[in-house]
Amino acid sequence: MTANEKPRRVHIVSHGPHCLDGVAAAAALARYYEGVEVRASFCGNPRIDEVLQSLDVGSPAAGQELWITDISWTRPETDAALRALAADGLRIFWIDHHRTATERLASGRIDVPFADRVVDERVSAARLVYEYLRERMRRAGERSPALERFERIVMMADDNDRWLHQIEGSWELALTLRSMNSDEAFDELLAVDELATYTPRMRAAWQKVAAEMERSFALAESTRTIVDDASGVKVVSAVCDGYPSEIADRWGREIPNAVFALFDLKGGGMSYRRSPDCPVDLSQVAKAFGGGGHPAAAGSQMPEVLQLVSRHAAERVRDAVRALATVAPAGAPQNPE
Repeated sequence: MTANEKPRRVHIVSHGPHCLDGVAAAAALARYYEGVEVRASFCGNPRIDEVLQSLDVGSPAAGQELWITDISWTRPETDAALRALAADGLRIFWIDHHRTATERLASGRIDVPFADRVVDERVSAARLVYEYLRERMRRAGERSPALERFERIVMMADDNDRWLHQIEGSWELALTLRSMNSDEAFDELLAVDELATYTPRMRAAWQKVAAEMERSFALAESTRTIVDDASGVKVVSAVCDGYPSEIADRWGREIPNAVFALFDLKGGGMSYRRSPDCPVDLSQVAKAFGGGGHPAAAGSQMPEVLQLVSRHAAERVRDAVRALATVAPAGAPQNPE
């Protein structure tokens, strides 16, 4: 099969389902491969190794492609699984823009015979995918109207993922798709028009988001704690129930030189953000806890946070129970003479 020949089946594994960039990257590929059987799946960093190692492409693998977008893996066993698929004829493409991906690639920790790859931090994964496909079509003298109509969505995904917010509606679109499941978000982006006009399902999702966001902001405000570091950086922590980026964005306008560490009850992990003037590389902060991401936005797991909350609650209730034991219940009979 030549580079420009359409495969008989395309597998896409991308970051999601609650990530506009990852879902837009997958939708761009599906639009480009219009008429080809496309199987798209979405996962986060904790499951990517498991998903890739268990990938079932069927037999023969020849004539099929696998595109891994907006996400990378960490285990050598995953490299081995991908090498075996490549040896069976599967063409594997990898497009990512995370700092962790560039570091692993530069250190030689990725050992997969890719048909092609693009790892570049300068723009989002969706934009990397779109520009890669557009260049492929230019060289081949081809056109894909379905992909061309997707350019505005791609640029909105890039604008939101890099936290530029210079394109009207990019932030709202990201929040709207985040509230949907993977099939819904992917399907909506496959069907959306070139103006990014909201469908009825998207409008309903946005109304739900607006109400949820107000509740999460209230929780974060009520739990906010600020600790000053000797370097002058303020570390601001809080608990939220979704929308950590939006909370950090609002607080970043009020608190200079700050790192925001938000425990997200909805996602069950830590989200790290920073104020616009803060130089701290959050990808390295997250790396200290086994996570990763971008210099300005990263995340990790930190299960001990909930354990500390649970223990503190148990100790407080225990103290209340002890206090009750020392006080005679109201109406209890007095000791007889």
